[in-house]
Amino acid sequence: MPESNSTARGISSKPARLTPAEVSDTTPSKPAKLYPDFPLFPHATKRWAKKIRGTMHYFGPWSDPDGALKKYLDQKDDLHAGRKARPDVAAVTVKDVANAFLTHKQNKVDAGELSPVTWLKYKQVTDLLVKKLGKNRAATDVGPDDFTAIKNAMSKRWGALRVRDFIQHIRSVFKHALEADLLDRPTRFGPGFARPSKKVLRLDRARKGPKLFTPPQIRALIRKAGQPLRAMILLGINCGFGNSDCGTLPVKALDLAGGWVNYPRPKTGTPRRCPLWPETVAAIRDALASRPEPKDAENAGLAFLTRYGHSWHKEIEDSPISKETTKLLKALKLYRGNGLSFYTLRQGRFVKSCPASDNGPTCTP
Repeated sequence: MPESNSTARGISSKPARLTPAEVSDTTPSKPAKLYPDFPLFPHATKRWAKKIRGTMHYFGPWSDPDGALKKYLDQKDDLHAGRKARPDVAAVTVKDVANAFLTHKQNKVDAGELSPVTWLKYKQVTDLLVKKLGKNRAATDVGPDDFTAIKNAMSKRWGALRVRDFIQHIRSVFKHALEADLLDRPTRFGPGFARPSKKVLRLDRARKGPKLFTPPQIRALIRKAGQPLRAMILLGINCGFGNSDCGTLPVKALDLAGGWVNYPRPKTGTPRRCPLWPETVAAIRDALASRPEPKDAENAGLAFLTRYGHSWHKEIEDSPISKETTKLLKALKLYRGNGLSFYTLRQGRFVKSCPASDNGPTCTP
């Protein structure tokens, strides 16, 4: 083997271990206090620190004692009083504002005051802000030109209704930052960040056309659907029930003998009592007769269960009811990207009566 490609015998390729003296020579020495009464001490983590009310607080690296001292002087009144130190407004970034808003909303989800689906919508809003403004952008540096650019970008991609919602949510993000003391003044959005007017919303709806099922389409859905989807479809057109309503409906809310359902809205608790058509009562009885055994005790009281004994309600955007409805629409060749979904049933409650017949319900507008 050529000598240039070989390792000399007896010589290790591993670096030699440093002696304790050599280690001490390569490690930065702990700095001394700037003066005897300097309020901070050099912590082993290479930061200037001070223990206040039993808690260790850090104010900056060894290399910047002046900056650490300034931070301590800015925060000392709050820290010695046992309060959380107010952040440096100039250092608050767009990412800080977004994270604080999402944390606040997550606390509401944990307390049962907010739906996880709504939290996901807020997450989309904050993701858009971070993407368009930059995560390290100072929040106080954001101004009207930035928000106008965001609105123009949204308007090119989305309809007026979604643009309106996102504008309102973005305003809420910065309003929360002000109320949480992350900002010391209100954010200026400028006239270019106004929500679309009612006229614009009407024109947008007219351009897209109505998203409603026709009576023949509803009849086809009822005939084709299996249980318990058929019963849920009838509840949609009969009582205006949505995905969450059907997925969380308890058996105790049903008075099938009297022909009533008494079930407050899950999101708001608003009382709701609806008379049931004979066809709806019959479909619900049929669904209950074939209802699988629940897999979990928490789902034992639900009226409708999947074939595996689970709840039809999921705290996600694409719920099981939506998926099954999409399959049904595709089977009937009604799914053409026109926005029709299970929720469309409650948005278009135009059916006045569904008299019984040999061929099933014959809904009359």
